[in-house]
Amino acid sequence: MAELIDLKTFTDSRGNLTVIERVIPFDIKRIFYIYGVDDSVRGGHRHHQTIQAAICIQGSCRINNHNGKSEEAFLLDHPSKCLMINPEDWHTMDQFSEDAILMVLASAYFDPQDYIYEPYT
Repeated sequence: MAELIDLKTFTDSRGNLTVIERVIPFDIKRIFYIYGVDDSVRGGHRHHQTIQAAICIQGSCRINNHNGKSEEAFLLDHPSKCLMINPEDWHTMDQFSEDAILMVLASAYFDPQDYIYEPYT
């Protein structure tokens, strides 16, 4: 099941610095970000192998997750929150704030054969 982790953040009078190193349990092969989303639902898939780490670096969004046994919704509303999404986690993203930027780190390069679009029943 997907797991929400807190990224270490250092704060002082100059601002904040959030560190991702040594937290992500895979070598990062792909980075992408989603922004400018209207009221659409994004995602709607799971993977054969790819692990993902999702961080809403600005604004907020919700990630709905189903691993075949249970369902859970995660609110990403701070850049120190990181949602680890396992390959078996069928997920959708919605409720994007107008200023939301969702960054995703992936364990594999894009491969259309890795995607499973059928939701769990």
